Amino acid sequence: MLKAGLKSIASYIPEKILSNADLEKIVDTTDEWITRRTGIKERRIASENENSSDLGTKAALKAIERANLKPEDIDAILVATLSPDYFTMPSTACKIASNLGLVNISAFDISAACSGFIYLLEQAKALVESGLKKNVLIVGAEKTSSIMDYNDRSICILFGDGAGAGVVSLDNENHILDVHTASNGNYGDLLMTQRSQKSSLCQTLSMQMKGNEVFKIAVNTLSNDVVEILAKNNILAQEIDLFIPHQANLRIIKAVQEKLNLSDEKCVITVQKYGNTSAASIPMAMNDAYEEGRLKKGNLILLDAFGGGFTWGSALLKFGGENF
Repeated sequence: MLKAGLKSIASYIPEKILSNADLEKIVDTTDEWITRRTGIKERRIASENENSSDLGTKAALKAIERANLKPEDIDAILVATLSPDYFTMPSTACKIASNLGLVNISAFDISAACSGFIYLLEQAKALVESGLKKNVLIVGAEKTSSIMDYNDRSICILFGDGAGAGVVSLDNENHILDVHTASNGNYGDLLMTQRSQKSSLCQTLSMQMKGNEVFKIAVNTLSNDVVEILAKNNILAQEIDLFIPHQANLRIIKAVQEKLNLSDEKCVITVQKYGNTSAASIPMAMNDAYEEGRLKKGNLILLDAFGGGFTWGSALLKFGGENF
């Protein structure tokens, strides 16, 4: 029986660079401190007239082309974002559908913060393998700068903008072997987008995080999660060809890498140049690995992510290399 597979991956990276040196002029921080604590050197910032849907559309068009499809071949669009174009509606997925010229199509957003792309894979896999849909476009798109308080040095140093997209279809060679997602809402107040008591305008939203507490829980949760998904599938850590984690913080990535005893050659790290792009970080990192020639035919790929909610998840993919 054919299994669902990720047939393509693509990304869109905004042109504007916000470096640590730039942030030194905005808030009381230093390049040395940011680099030591997070591993981040710079991040990308979308232009004022770009929204998350614009970033996502550009990544989506590349992903559709790489899958050897046309926009009209897509029959569902799933988007993960914590920085939607509109506060409640319409969804960013509907905006991307409109940008692609698609109507009468299933389109909806998923709110799982930085774990969003893992959740998208799970939903797309289910839709395709059930026969409900044929070609599902999944998009992680973030304009985190639109909800960022650049007076808060504890959080504005972390985040950047960008988008990544892929197409999930039944496939002979590219397989989504397994996906695991989970959550614990008891920790919701440690990482959230706070709304003030004023009218619900974009200016009244800002992201807040209790970083030290988030760090400890993230490391423990992710370490356990990747061990569990490997054990469930009877896969040894050394069998993993490429580990592509959510790019939140270099110290978190390294902690999980050490837990799995994986070499640097097997770990994809892009946080230094993009910062934390939330739901977009995994597909952006996957696209970098693909364009750098690090994704090889037959590779076994491990993904993991942790985000506000708390949410987390992991996925195992088999890269066929046929289309992208």
